[in-house]
Amino acid sequence: MAGSDLHTAVDLVQLAIEHGVTIGTAESLTGGSLAAAIVDVPGASQCLEGGVVSYSHAVKERTLGVSRDVLEAKSAVDPDVARAMARGARTALGVDWAVSTTGVAGPEPHDGQAVGTVYIGVSGPRGDDHLELHLDGGRAAIRRETVSRAMDLLASQIELTDNCQ
Repeated sequence: MAGSDLHTAVDLVQLAIEHGVTIGTAESLTGGSLAAAIVDVPGASQCLEGGVVSYSHAVKERTLGVSRDVLEAKSAVDPDVARAMARGARTALGVDWAVSTTGVAGPEPHDGQAVGTVYIGVSGPRGDDHLELHLDGGRAAIRRETVSRAMDLLASQIELTDNCQ
């Protein structure tokens, strides 16, 4: 489903720099590939503060402040968890905007969620939001598409604001 109309990593970095905002990531499903895609862009150091790879529930809870009750009740593949991860990354990293990824890349369903179920969270000065996706393809394709859509969501949110520092 990736298309040329989506914001790229270059777009995201340029927007963040133009708006004078800092960004960070909280990744489960994508395991650091979102932050890596951003870092590949020359000049990313002007806006990217860092990222947290929170593959386990323990790291989501300890580092990102995701409620144990939410994780136990809903599993990690949930819109509330995606928003909480982004909010936690925003706090932990001290950034203006943070984006998170959680979902099931396969090859098997997880916690009752089908392969391709993905939630992307975003947290910023305008509040928290999420995007729900149901992607097709294998593990690598789902992870790649999630990275692309996460960058697009974050860039779209930054575009909607003025300098929010």
